[in-house]
Amino acid sequence: MAVLTGIEPAGVFRYFEEICAIPHGSGNTRQISDYCVRFAREHGLPWTQDESGNVILWKEGTSGYENADPVILQGHLDMVCEKEADCGIDFEKEGLQLQAEGDVISAKGTTLGGDDGIAVAYALALLDAEDIPHPPLEIVFTTDEETGMYGAAALDGSLLRARTMLNLDSEEEGVLLAGCAGGCRAVCSLPVRRREALGLSVRLQIGGLTGGHSGAEIHKGRANANQLLGRVLYELQKEVPYRLLSVSGGQKDNAIPRKAEAGLLVDPADWDAVRACVERYGRSLANEYHATDPELFCACGFSGDSVGSASVLEETSQRAVITALTNLPCGVQYMSQDIPGLVQTSLNLGILTTRPDRVELSFSVRSSVDTQKEEMLARLSSLTELLGGTVERHGDYPAWEYRPKSPLRDLMVEVYEEQYGEKPSVQAIHAGLECGLFAGKLPGLDCVSFGPQMDDIHTTKERMSIASVQRTWKYLLEVLKRLK
Repeated sequence: MAVLTGIEPAGVFRYFEEICAIPHGSGNTRQISDYCVRFAREHGLPWTQDESGNVILWKEGTSGYENADPVILQGHLDMVCEKEADCGIDFEKEGLQLQAEGDVISAKGTTLGGDDGIAVAYALALLDAEDIPHPPLEIVFTTDEETGMYGAAALDGSLLRARTMLNLDSEEEGVLLAGCAGGCRAVCSLPVRRREALGLSVRLQIGGLTGGHSGAEIHKGRANANQLLGRVLYELQKEVPYRLLSVSGGQKDNAIPRKAEAGLLVDPADWDAVRACVERYGRSLANEYHATDPELFCACGFSGDSVGSASVLEETSQRAVITALTNLPCGVQYMSQDIPGLVQTSLNLGILTTRPDRVELSFSVRSSVDTQKEEMLARLSSLTELLGGTVERHGDYPAWEYRPKSPLRDLMVEVYEEQYGEKPSVQAIHAGLECGLFAGKLPGLDCVSFGPQMDDIHTTKERMSIASVQRTWKYLLEVLKRLK
């Protein structure tokens, strides 16, 4: 039996559960893209699907709305796939195991993908209904938003007539988003040289961190596991000699990494000193981040049973890697002077990878000011190049600039006040949204982003409020009813 059966609105939760049963992590969206095409065929709706897997579906306006201006409803098909260490789900092949308890929907041991599965569910439920008044609709589902907005970047904007858009990719009920940061992914690559050495293989681990979205939650002061790993390695080398084998941490550029580890080769005689130093510094970090990351731990253990030979980084390469980890900018860099409390520019060292000939540090760079985004990229490049490496940038996307005059925003504020009895909060955010790309493709676009309440997105603690989904559905329908 379906987990969400009996929860209203039935159509929304039925489609959400169907979506969750389909593997749809970033880079693995073909199945869910084809699912949307099948939906269009079964419902007799015009549709198109491009090479990137983006899907557009059209539906005529209902009676009395035939001549109304069309409206875009937009969300993305991919989700961030994170799981607990003991979770056996294969995200490439398996769906999620949903749980519903009280007002909360979550997934067992994994992220939920409410970001942005709920947008797809809302849109499909709307298209499926015959008794909901609405103007002509252009439903746009994009792919690979979470890894660089590649789907939206590839979308052919000439297929769309509407210049009013409801983006359903927000996670805080009561907040209407009207602007966002631009950004890109920057991959710093440091070449390394190796040599063979004898010693005891040790694994240094940092874990138990809270993590979170690298845009929406970067201002909360949560620890970055990759950055902490650099700090521990730097402190350890001052007390005990060791050789570095590898460093790794994080899985997504746009998720604050919750764990990281390093492979070390040490003299057996130094093992006790290594363990004592790591434990001591781990206690210091736990105290430093006790409020934001209460489960933080730092530990080390044997990787092998005896002394053996291993390919270690040469001294110069090891020094370069530790220097990069401890000195490349990370976290909040500038706050907005125009909007109180808004992060203006930040970086997140989301993925740390060791390959045989290089170490890669992958950053998500965000800013609502293009010149500051370029400044951050220049800082990454200058230090990386000084250390003998290179930087590549990928997935550039523009900022979505706040419009002083927005008829759509005015209408949505009015409807919100009537439904909730209070004013919504109209904000710009530091996270990236596809609205900026759409605004660049559709001159004069009037757009607002909103959605139901979700917490701890991009983490295994992600959860979505049932009551909020219900209220936001009612809100969406009333806004569409008034767009006549």
